[in-house]
Amino acid sequence: MANVVELKVGLHCDECIKKILKAIKKIEDIETYNVDTQLNKVIVTGNVTTEEVIRVIQKIGKTASTWEEAQTLC
Repeated sequence: MANVVELKVGLHCDECIKKILKAIKKIEDIETYNVDTQLNKVIVTGNVTTEEVIRVIQKIGKTASTWEEAQTLC
């Protein structure tokens, strides 16, 4: 069964988005991925964990938190 990972990520410009998408594409066992620029949200589905996706995003110098954590900070 596929997991759905929703993360809050700072998407400041097109270059940020390109870097994030390039990094996410390299994750094994992903089925789909999407970026919502209005919500600063990255959604990845597949045989992946939240920690795995956060680690990949952090490797390229971006900060990421779970969508639930981001909602409680508001």
